[in-house]
Amino acid sequence: MLRLATVVALAATLVVPSAHPMDDDDDGGPAAPADYSYVQKTVPGQTLPRHAYDIAAAQARRLPKVGGTWQSLGPTNIGGRVVGLAMDPTTTDALYAASASGGLWRSTDAGRTFTAAWPQDATQAMGAVAVAPNGTVFVGTGEPNPGGGSVTYEGTGVYRSTDHGATWRQVGLSDSGTIGAIAIDPTNPQRILVAANGSLYTPGGDRGVYLSSDGGSTWRKVLDVPNAFTGAVDVQFDPADPHRVYAALWDHRRQPDQRVYGGVGSGLYRSTDSGATWQQLGGGLPATGPDVGRYGFGISASQSGRMYAIVGTTAGSYGSAYTSADAGTTWTRLPDDPELVDSQSSYSWWFGKIWVDPRDANHVQLAGVPLLTSHDAGKTWTANDAVHSDQHVIVWDPRHPKRVYLGNDGGVYRSDSNGDGGWTHAVSEPFTQLYSVAITAADTSRVSGGAQDNGSLRSWGGTRFNEYFGGDGQENLISPADDNIVFACLQYGECARSTNGGASMTEFTDATTADRRNWFTPVQFDPTNPKVMYYGGNRLNRSTDGGVTWTAISPDLTGGPGKDDYPFGTITTVAAARDQHTVWVGTDDGRVWVTHDLGTTWTNVLTGQPWVTRVVVDPQNPSAAYVTLSGYRSGSPQPHVLRTGDSGGHWTDLSGNLPQAPVNTLVIGAGGILYAGTDQGVFAGTAGSAQWARLGQNLPLVPVDDIAYDQSHHRLVIATFGRGFYSLTVA
Repeated sequence: MLRLATVVALAATLVVPSAHPMDDDDDGGPAAPADYSYVQKTVPGQTLPRHAYDIAAAQARRLPKVGGTWQSLGPTNIGGRVVGLAMDPTTTDALYAASASGGLWRSTDAGRTFTAAWPQDATQAMGAVAVAPNGTVFVGTGEPNPGGGSVTYEGTGVYRSTDHGATWRQVGLSDSGTIGAIAIDPTNPQRILVAANGSLYTPGGDRGVYLSSDGGSTWRKVLDVPNAFTGAVDVQFDPADPHRVYAALWDHRRQPDQRVYGGVGSGLYRSTDSGATWQQLGGGLPATGPDVGRYGFGISASQSGRMYAIVGTTAGSYGSAYTSADAGTTWTRLPDDPELVDSQSSYSWWFGKIWVDPRDANHVQLAGVPLLTSHDAGKTWTANDAVHSDQHVIVWDPRHPKRVYLGNDGGVYRSDSNGDGGWTHAVSEPFTQLYSVAITAADTSRVSGGAQDNGSLRSWGGTRFNEYFGGDGQENLISPADDNIVFACLQYGECARSTNGGASMTEFTDATTADRRNWFTPVQFDPTNPKVMYYGGNRLNRSTDGGVTWTAISPDLTGGPGKDDYPFGTITTVAAARDQHTVWVGTDDGRVWVTHDLGTTWTNVLTGQPWVTRVVVDPQNPSAAYVTLSGYRSGSPQPHVLRTGDSGGHWTDLSGNLPQAPVNTLVIGAGGILYAGTDQGVFAGTAGSAQWARLGQNLPLVPVDDIAYDQSHHRLVIATFGRGFYSLTVA
């Protein structure tokens, strides 16, 4: 049982250190659509502060833990974004998978099941993994992909393990932000190259290609970058001649209202002395310029000098693809096959990878939305739609000539047909990125939630889930009156309802009134009558027949798109009180509104805040509410949690010793205990106190995007962005 006195007494003894000051950012580049999660993590007009995630994580680790033990609820069978794979040469059928925000995982049964091989209290953001011939594992933290609607997290450098991931030691490049690749010299495993990709948000730091000659103990930069926003996104030894090494540099940056995913710093480089010195390659490749995006390249092991390359545009579309027969000195442009062009969609910067069959130089695999395969050295391509979309990594198993492993946004797949088909999905890979959670007191085995690039998921018993509504899964609801009545949304408020547990869905978005809808559009039940529902676009909609028909009950409650350093202008949270006529609303442009007459009149009670993530009404008092705010801080005293007891007339800051990180969600539990979900886990505090403690054991240091509270069973169920669902009994 969680004792209030314990929360206050333990938390009150701690002091939260100040964050590092924010670095300056540059201007330029096209306007960026749809980067909702990124904007949510920032303070208006600012970029993410340098080392913001790591600073907040350190603050979280200093707080005491209270409460019981979190239990993983899965999903085990869905997976999530995998950015790195590496075979373990010391153990048959063993490999490692690096999950974008779910840590490192190890399989010893040929990719069928995976178990955690990474510390729970370390950053869960992964970028690359490599294994030396003696089984020593190297991990580069921080995801190099720049994200889209979903934010990506930075890491804390390179780590080494000599016991298959049981223990780890940080070995350098702590200011690298993100790691694109790790390459181990096949002739001398003490020689290791790392592609340090840098922070997406702030300039400088450890960027470029770094070489260690002592197994990772010390590092020196061997390939510098031409500007402060260019990083090394890939590095590979030539398997036919390990004295030749190749690296891709990528000029890219993300700002509050812009993204520039290419530039004059992007290019392909070669070393002929094992990585000591480098030269930029030309010979037919695109000339250096502002429109050159991310490079991907692959090297043949069976035909010396044979290479392939693909380059995107800064705007995100397909640019061009090439092959070389002389180790990259000269290049021939490949035909613009329609499958190849279409594969990159409008975000070629999400991929940038080519892999060559170690035994057949003409057999090439390429990363795109689908997995593309060529059997004629890149002249023509076919799309493989038997796997999840958005490909990131392939490795061949040297012990099984036709066995190939693939990592994408859906997890890990294995083919025993040389990657040309026969793909099977891992059955246990509990590292799904979730946006939301829904539960019901009537059946504690029923859990659903929205997942990044994996739709809305449901499990009516057990840990095996299935997708019942597509897209990027967003809001999910289960009616407290009938657990067969469920709701699910995908991005931008495209929502549907079901009366048979999700077996069939009926969309209702067109019945609502809105000019704009958030990436995560809020849909909520009235707390006293689940047939009464609320839906927030830029106006608040209300339904009295369970979501079949809707009526707008407010004007535009935002300042409009592009105002006050916010590009969206949408409602982000809705909370109805138990008095049946009071409703609270929060917006992405930092406003909080309240109506006490079901929308006849509205009062703006809070402005000038960061993105409002939640408004929660006190169940005993419709005039009392809590507001949670997003945005990483940079030593700023600006609050993350506020409370009012007089309908917004006065506000009290309850942020206290919370980490200076986004507070994504909040619920009120028994005895008035507050449970706050943040980018660094769950924290508990008493209703009137500004002191918080870290809640529970066995929860990885992973973002928590949503919390559901089951008062009947005194349990919390949370949606984490990288480790699936967890539950905890709190009283």
